[in-house]
Amino acid sequence: MAPLQKVAPMSFASNPHQFDRVAKFVLDRTLEIPQEVLERMALLLVDTLGVAAGAATLEVGRIAREFAVEFHAAGSDKHSATLLFDGRRCAMPGAAWALATQIDNLDGHDGYNPTKGHIGCALVPALFAFAGQHPKLTGRQALTALAMGYEVAARAGVALHATTADYHTSGAWNALGVAAIGAHLRGQPSDILREAMGIAEYHGPRSQMMREIANPTMLHDGSGMGALVGISSLLLAERGFTGAPAITIEGQEVAPIWEDLGQDWTILRNYIKPYPICRWAHGALEGVRVLMVEHGVRAAEIERLEVATFAQSAALFPGLPKTTSEAQYSLGFALATLLVHGRIGPEHITDAGLNDPEVARLHARITVREEPRHSARFPAGRWSDVTAILQDGRRLTSGDVNARGGPEAPMPEADVRAKLGAMAGHVLSEGRIAALWDMKQRLFQPDMLFSELADLVAPAPDR
Repeated sequence: MAPLQKVAPMSFASNPHQFDRVAKFVLDRTLEIPQEVLERMALLLVDTLGVAAGAATLEVGRIAREFAVEFHAAGSDKHSATLLFDGRRCAMPGAAWALATQIDNLDGHDGYNPTKGHIGCALVPALFAFAGQHPKLTGRQALTALAMGYEVAARAGVALHATTADYHTSGAWNALGVAAIGAHLRGQPSDILREAMGIAEYHGPRSQMMREIANPTMLHDGSGMGALVGISSLLLAERGFTGAPAITIEGQEVAPIWEDLGQDWTILRNYIKPYPICRWAHGALEGVRVLMVEHGVRAAEIERLEVATFAQSAALFPGLPKTTSEAQYSLGFALATLLVHGRIGPEHITDAGLNDPEVARLHARITVREEPRHSARFPAGRWSDVTAILQDGRRLTSGDVNARGGPEAPMPEADVRAKLGAMAGHVLSEGRIAALWDMKQRLFQPDMLFSELADLVAPAPDR
């Protein structure tokens, strides 16, 4: 994909022929995707479902599911979908909205640096919502549709950021990937896809990300509305509602971003988060991990912790959080939690975890500042450096470190498996977690139906 760079503001002139290339890719029912891409896709899918399970008991997950059941009723079963980790049914857009909102609020899902946001958070819920109407869909076919949607969403995100001045949430652009998955699975022609893309882009929530960073709430990154808008846009287009063109696809200014569609697989550069904390904190978290692993630093030894990071990371919530939303958009709290507990799981950002006296004590000893050299490397990287001043006078530094979990510092699969247990262990039995992990291989078996995975993740939590 062409590198992220600002181009001239959109002229709103469209080029339908430019769209034709995208439509050919999206609607190809025999689309061939490299095996390594599909294997990465399977890993991202299972990781996302682990986060979804872990978020099932969050208050926001309960609110979202209850709201979907009560206010997103389907007119018939063919328009309904199952709420994952719940078992009840509602209309397809509502089911995707509820699950995406749930995932978004346990901030441990994957992302793609150039988009400054997240793809799977909206696309995985949409895949399950659409797939319920396709009982013969195989695991490989589902992974192919999901991978196709990831590639579309990635480029839509890069295109929108490159042509607008505001920093918007992921729902503004991942809605286009959602619509693409639906059109692919439902066998729609290119004219329906074009209208759906136009509706999704127009209605995608252009919400201000930095407003949410400054005032963390359940709104999070807008992916819930991205999922709802994406599905609704396709269903509307199927009924004759018009909305073309999507200028993030058809605009002359963004043509270079789409030229390598189907050749450069951005999925291979998606990161997996080690912790359910905003990705902007992960460079500094990696700095702390380096100090702990390489220098044996422990919380009780620290007199002061100095963090130098990029501007967006330095703008994260500075105080002691009172809510899970504040905790996930924190920096100092996340660093103190990692130092005190050696990891960050759902239990550390909910309930009693928000009132840990040792975390609060250490939080008061942390200072954060922007470092221009780290800011210059955003969004390509999430760089930071951390210095620990110990009570015995020693001064230890991490050096410049990037966030872990992406191609520059990948997580071993053993660590991803451990994360699955950490995210979902409080709600799913070990047997169900093991079965979910096995799905990343089973999805490739020739006779494996995607409905087997759906049946595993549909029922309510085990505990």
